[in-house]
Amino acid sequence: MPSRYLNFRCSVPWLLLSLQTIFLIRSFFGFSGAGEIYCPSSFYPEFQDVNHMVIFGFGFFLVVLRRYGFSSTGFNFLLIVLGVQCSVLVEDFLVFLRVQESEVGMRSLAKAVVSMAAVVISTGAVLGKANPVQLIVMTLVELIFLYVSRCINRKFLQVPEHLALMHVHLFGAYFGLAATSRFPEAPPGLDKGRSTPKSELFSVLGTVFVWVFWPSFNSLLADSKKRAVLNTYLALAVSAVAAFMLSALTSKDGKFRMAHIHGAVLAGGVTVSCTAHTIQHPWIAMILGLLGSAITVLGSHCAQRCFHPALKLQDTSGVHFTFGLPAVLGAVAAVVLCVVEKGMDKQWNDLSSLGYLIFVDVGAFCQTISTALITGLITGLILNTKLLKAVHVSKYFDDQFYWEVSFKIISD
Repeated sequence: MPSRYLNFRCSVPWLLLSLQTIFLIRSFFGFSGAGEIYCPSSFYPEFQDVNHMVIFGFGFFLVVLRRYGFSSTGFNFLLIVLGVQCSVLVEDFLVFLRVQESEVGMRSLAKAVVSMAAVVISTGAVLGKANPVQLIVMTLVELIFLYVSRCINRKFLQVPEHLALMHVHLFGAYFGLAATSRFPEAPPGLDKGRSTPKSELFSVLGTVFVWVFWPSFNSLLADSKKRAVLNTYLALAVSAVAAFMLSALTSKDGKFRMAHIHGAVLAGGVTVSCTAHTIQHPWIAMILGLLGSAITVLGSHCAQRCFHPALKLQDTSGVHFTFGLPAVLGAVAAVVLCVVEKGMDKQWNDLSSLGYLIFVDVGAFCQTISTALITGLITGLILNTKLLKAVHVSKYFDDQFYWEVSFKIISD
């Protein structure tokens, strides 16, 4: 094996040790005590749901490649436990700069876990092509830019904290797509880049985990928790039904396709992420769930056949049509619902106020997706420098390069 790969293996432990030392120093001077975290008013059950969703759900959700199961789950867990600590550190720095107010205890930790959803989604786009050093660097850089984007939305556009936090799907999907565009393309027809029934089964298991806990994700920091839970669940239920229906209608032989079920059943939760706590009528959430599932199934055909080949994108886990397109639909729905709500309240006479609300929603969307694309491109260029020892295309999608595995597992 070339010496540069051996050097890469030696660099990972030292990078982890350096980062953990920084986090330990930070916690020594500023971490809240146990009494502040486990206070009677804490929302630990909801936090635990989101924690399960991000670690278990997304960990198995990414197991789509036949020879990359260990790396999908293992690296996901490593990035989360590092990223949560980094998120708290970044938030402390923003408090030091007086950009935002200080939050201690469980709420700060919950925001950090929710922020990690963006990193996990981005990881799905570069899955199998980035080594651990590249993934760790991408995590740190993305979290910094995510918090910067969120601060811009909150500080200059006056977007509420909960809504600014719910842009994680949009930011994560397009940051990952921009980053993966800078990686060398894998050879067409690469056997290791395929899925198997076993890997798809594990991936759908992760999808079910994410589906079950998504109402807690959307309602964790919302003002109206009960309404957010109800609307999210109904949107998810309709999107799941629509996924099976559309899968049978769009396949050549009328059979269900696991790739459709894998992504489309989650589309409802992504679509209503920004509006779940404000939707007054459940049927609106159900329609959004249906539209989200439709745009995922139909978008997967268009993206894989037209959009991705034209831009030379290799979206390993399909994060574009699973999270990106439904997030765009959700942003459009937020603007439409804002206009309709003001019309029902007969506030259209005050056009300046209505225009300002539309400007805030559209501005937050444009700023988030623009920041994600630009910073994702820059990060992709950084990740492919010689310093980070980019993996050769022949080593893509292979656990054997990073893990001790038996021959039986490799050959399955």
